[in-house]
Amino acid sequence: MSAAYPDTARDRDRWILSRRLKRNVVDPLRPYAFLTEQERAESGEIVPVTTIFLTNRECPWRCLMCDLWRNTLERSVPPGAIPSQIDFALKSLPPARQLKLYNSGSFFDPRAIPPEDLPAIAERARSFERVIVECHPALVGESALRFRDLLDGKLEVAMGLETAHPEVLARLNKRMTLDQFARAAEFLREHSIALRVFILVKPPFLDEAEALEWARRSIDFAFDCGATVASLIPTRFGNGALEALVEQGQFSPPKLATLEEAAAYGVSLRRGRVFADLWDLEKFSGCAACFAERRECLERMNFTQETGLPVVCSRCHDLGSTGASPSR
Repeated sequence: MSAAYPDTARDRDRWILSRRLKRNVVDPLRPYAFLTEQERAESGEIVPVTTIFLTNRECPWRCLMCDLWRNTLERSVPPGAIPSQIDFALKSLPPARQLKLYNSGSFFDPRAIPPEDLPAIAERARSFERVIVECHPALVGESALRFRDLLDGKLEVAMGLETAHPEVLARLNKRMTLDQFARAAEFLREHSIALRVFILVKPPFLDEAEALEWARRSIDFAFDCGATVASLIPTRFGNGALEALVEQGQFSPPKLATLEEAAAYGVSLRRGRVFADLWDLEKFSGCAACFAERRECLERMNFTQETGLPVVCSRCHDLGSTGASPSR
């Protein structure tokens, strides 16, 4: 069994880094991925959204659950590289109404996105009614205002809350407190910048019942902070550190039902849009008989923001809860 997860941030950095898998080879002049998908907008319309996964320097934080570093560089990209990446993606994709620029870290980290590139990035985003970027709360500040003022459309910043459980949040090594998150959210709200919040469903150190309870509390906290979107992400393997925690009995991936119930709770609040992340969803289902129908129900809930009847599986006897749970 590997060494126990440390109690101090510096030791946690070393522990996490020592368990990393191999980094992928990426090109500083090309995004490592891009796609167009459908998403429910604030207006209630289902709109096409272009997402570009930008290649840039690795995030300075060493979060326990993160595997985004696998598609990053060990050095900063040169000025002009990020606009070139955006050009490359946009030439290959159909028109869309919204643009997500995700960069495996913080868009307002000057070592990741050169500040001198922001006008060129904004120029490429002029045809989009909303631009969504991601950022650690510690880096939300004046640079967000400068970028907002360069855009024709609305700016939205996505921040990873991960969990409202204060002790678990500290152990995730994100180097952030709930108060710091709330202050960053207040800054965005005061300056008319929309907030999207990422929430982990079943982070390490929680059992299944605790995971659902704290997913619900985290959704509440996100909306209390003024979020217009809460995105629920089931915690996944893939970075080496979580695999080591499994050996120690401190982590297991969430059950599909936990994601379903958390999403249904959030939608029922009607305080903002709640999206269940469906990427690699089959890894959280142990039953091939009911998975397709359950995935379809979650996708429908993402689009309609309405809960529906649960899926009852006669083979696995699991209950896909996307609404009120009937007795078995």
